[in-house]
Amino acid sequence: MRVIDHLQANPGRTAFSFEILPPLKGNSIEKVYNIIDKLRDFDPKYINITSHHSEMIFKEMPDGSFRPQKMRKRPGSVAIASAIQNKYGITAVPHIICKGFTRDETEYALIDLNFLGVHDLLLLRGDIKGPEKSDDPTKINRHATDLQAQVNDFNRGIYADGETFEPNATPFSYGMACYPEKHEEAPNMDSDLYYAKQKVDGGADYLVTQMFFDNSKYFEFVERCRKAGITVPIVPGIKPVVFANQLNVLPRVFRSDIPEAFAAELRKCKDDAEVREVGIEWCIGQCRDLIAHGVPSIHFYTLMASESVRRIAKEIY
Repeated sequence: MRVIDHLQANPGRTAFSFEILPPLKGNSIEKVYNIIDKLRDFDPKYINITSHHSEMIFKEMPDGSFRPQKMRKRPGSVAIASAIQNKYGITAVPHIICKGFTRDETEYALIDLNFLGVHDLLLLRGDIKGPEKSDDPTKINRHATDLQAQVNDFNRGIYADGETFEPNATPFSYGMACYPEKHEEAPNMDSDLYYAKQKVDGGADYLVTQMFFDNSKYFEFVERCRKAGITVPIVPGIKPVVFANQLNVLPRVFRSDIPEAFAAELRKCKDDAEVREVGIEWCIGQCRDLIAHGVPSIHFYTLMASESVRRIAKEIY
């Protein structure tokens, strides 16, 4: 089943899903399996696999000098998506991103995913840490909507170079991102909603939110989306806080406000173990409230938090 089918299959019942990272270069896929085995009892309807672009590192040479070198620290999103779907029979959703990938590289990923029977995607721009460099800007997708256009063309049987082919029997279905507290580059919320609607009008089957800690922000955002004519499911993305430094790091990196009631409890914690317990308690409250409001799914970001997610899911599913 496609993600959109899962989201629409049981109206009034909130599905469970989560996101994982590919293992670091050289590490075993068993680490991924261990996380899934920990969470599969809660009947995840789909599992997202993040994608990571190359980063510039400086490798020390025998003469003591340092040479810049590009390296992908977490390769393998396509292979891991296929492995998960075949091993567990759970819909796998690899992330396809603009940042760090050419249009040709994206096309090769789509070809491979089609061969492997993986037809659900999450289309994202990807983290922008600096200006994108390219000799020819026509070779890359700068925005998620550019990436969306490429996937739409591929579904219609049009390659990146304009050549045509017989469309695949199963077209790609995809979701895209949205931001209850406004994307950091959007000048205002109305502008942000304009781009969210562009994504939906362009073919996104659903939207999944950036993480948030204040449910009122999500509910207000959904209401504004509906008034703007956005009718697709809007899946809340949730992350339990597990480290004390996240009180400052998460709002800065993800532009997600932490409510003062939550922040006050986190400030009382003496160590990360206490932070983890407070984070679990807050997240359980968030999820119960979201479920009471009939959200189609709760999507968990599990980075460094899979055990917390397991305990939360045990309470609410």
